[in-house]
Amino acid sequence: MSLTRAQVAHIAELARLDLTEPEIERMTEQLSAILDYAERLNQLDTDAIPPTFGVIPNQNVMRPDIVTPSLTRDQVLQNAPDTDPNREFLRVRAILEE
Repeated sequence: MSLTRAQVAHIAELARLDLTEPEIERMTEQLSAILDYAERLNQLDTDAIPPTFGVIPNQNVMRPDIVTPSLTRDQVLQNAPDTDPNREFLRVRAILEE
């Protein structure tokens, strides 16, 4: 399937691409070659091939859930620039506009 220059220019416009004339020529050839290859793939007989959703067997790579020591609240709040009066929470500036 060959694309025309007008089709490639339209595709470029939809993609908000500002292509020069030489780029449109090059893209016309390249996109047409891609579509020709896809058409060749569509002609393959795949009836004997079972449908698959992945060609590589999936395997979960998970580490064991082991409890490890963490920082205490006082250690976390020690370097905080601003906390509540009871020193229980971090305070941050509001970033949303009203």
